[in-house]
Amino acid sequence: MSEPVSPVRTPLRAPFRRFRRGPIAISALLLALTACGDKKAVGDGPHADLVAKYVPRIEKELGLPFKTPPKLETRSRDEVAKFVRHQLDSERGKQQIAGQEGVYRILGLIPDTLQLAGLLQRLLEEQIVGYYDPATKVLYVVDGAPTALLDQTVAHELVHALQDQYVNIDSIQSATGDADRQVAAQAVLEGQAVFMQLRVDPNASPMLRMPGGWDRIRDLIRDGSVGMPVFGSSPRAIREGLLFPYLGGADFVRRFITQRPEKELLTDLPISTKQILSDAAYFTATPAERDAPTLVTLPAPRRGTVVFTNTFGEFETRLALSQHLKNDELALRAASGWDGDRFALVRTPEGDALVWATTWDSPVDAADFLDLMGDAARRRYERGKPTIEPGATARRIDIPATPKRAARTVTVQLEQLGGTPVVIYMDFPAGTSAPIDPARITVTR
Repeated sequence: MSEPVSPVRTPLRAPFRRFRRGPIAISALLLALTACGDKKAVGDGPHADLVAKYVPRIEKELGLPFKTPPKLETRSRDEVAKFVRHQLDSERGKQQIAGQEGVYRILGLIPDTLQLAGLLQRLLEEQIVGYYDPATKVLYVVDGAPTALLDQTVAHELVHALQDQYVNIDSIQSATGDADRQVAAQAVLEGQAVFMQLRVDPNASPMLRMPGGWDRIRDLIRDGSVGMPVFGSSPRAIREGLLFPYLGGADFVRRFITQRPEKELLTDLPISTKQILSDAAYFTATPAERDAPTLVTLPAPRRGTVVFTNTFGEFETRLALSQHLKNDELALRAASGWDGDRFALVRTPEGDALVWATTWDSPVDAADFLDLMGDAARRRYERGKPTIEPGATARRIDIPATPKRAARTVTVQLEQLGGTPVVIYMDFPAGTSAPIDPARITVTR
């Protein structure tokens, strides 16, 4: 959730009916380790046969050895649910979920009445099969898990086990301040685990090798989520945000291994969802030549207090557009010129306000986003009265009060700051001044 809608920075693996904590607050990623060189015995613990089955396959495919033996334990469903609730109820978890909820409500990505924490709890309870605690280095599996899902869970999480021996997964999960970069890293970790899981599965691997096989598998994964009522009835932005690290990440990994050895993936992580989505943004000669995001710094608000701030990135910008434009191709085109952003949820006596500043690759990209984001805001409120001057680089939409909502004002304006085109979107209570002075925004390339 700024997820991962943050997409949504939320905590689960929707398409596989397995638990996964995401970058919002719920930490995750399973760890199950084995040794390199002379292999240490995996022991006689629970599901040792599955560990022994998948470890050599994963090592062979990835080209990297495990360093230490795995540790896998079972837990009752109630014990796992208690663990999940503890993560959601942590101080950091509550702050981030509340902040994301406030931002998503203002953008119209979730209904005003939806309680995000409760939805996340229901989503997790619907899907839990197992989870990994990086603090204890133990993979926990739910007692009585269906055999088919158990097989998938162990295979997938063994990949995370291997990843954790070459990168610090816990530090990626616990990082704050740049959700877009965090989601990009998570997409690599989850995407690699998904793609590897398919490659070592004797039923899935033949289809994966067929022309168009990955596209068919991706569609099957999406279709498989229909049988999960909580997930299926969740807002679209939540669903897409949950799916992105797995499907978008797997697609990136698939493209990566056609150009470079897969063992190099963990030492050269993408730093934005733009780099996940665009070959031109990532697959260049050197990391220094890549399309790195511009740093955007927002000034202190004129009044009120910033209660939550983070980045959206290209992927979540696309979600914000497509939610109200109802045109995925148009949203994709408009978001593809994204070059950096920062948003802030500002709490004022009159109500919450949203400030969102985005930088763009070119003035044309910025102007396109200005028009389409203004149109999205108008559609979001339906009764808004736009004020647009011909040729102007600003839009103002006055939203009258309703029995359920106080009057609001939305402004979208294009500025040149230090030679960089910046679009500033603000949504705030009517009758109050704009939350920030746009001229005080700074950008650093």
